[in-house]
Amino acid sequence: MTDNDKIIVLIERLGRQISSEEHAAGLQPVQWAVLRYLHRANRFSRTAAAVTAYLGHTKGTVSQTLRTLETKGLIKKRVDGKDRRVNRLELTAAGKRLLREDPLTDAAWSLQDLSPQQHATMAAGLEQLLLARLDSQDRRPFGQCRDCLYFGRQHPDGQPHYCKLLETPLAEADSAAICFEQQPQSA
Repeated sequence: MTDNDKIIVLIERLGRQISSEEHAAGLQPVQWAVLRYLHRANRFSRTAAAVTAYLGHTKGTVSQTLRTLETKGLIKKRVDGKDRRVNRLELTAAGKRLLREDPLTDAAWSLQDLSPQQHATMAAGLEQLLLARLDSQDRRPFGQCRDCLYFGRQHPDGQPHYCKLLETPLAEADSAAICFEQQPQSA
């Protein structure tokens, strides 16, 4: 077995183990993925289209998943105040509570015995792998606002930051959120 084969087998096995834990918690893995995405995404990126792009699933699969989560009371849709054609998605209080029981938390605890150097090496390697896969499929990276080409510091109106693309102020919390429009600074 080559090193490449070993890495892919290990990633697949970890994914299946986590997927099994997600099922045991009463949700489908894709439903957990949507909840996590909505928790991490900025306010501009909480739409069905952005969820679809992030997950790489079909519109139908995402639409059904969103309906199920809404029926379970874990998310809610609201019409955008500026563009009535767009529905914004938000986690409900129940959705936020459920995320505190996220099965990925246990997986994260499994990493605590790694050294800081091992953490950094693993994170950098997995990020390179993901970015290469996204690039080969012509998909968006969904990086953090603060790492974006359009990110500006110190908005003139007093807000800490602003988005040059959307021409809007950004709060400090927005800078750490992932964004559908994100373009890496090095691009």
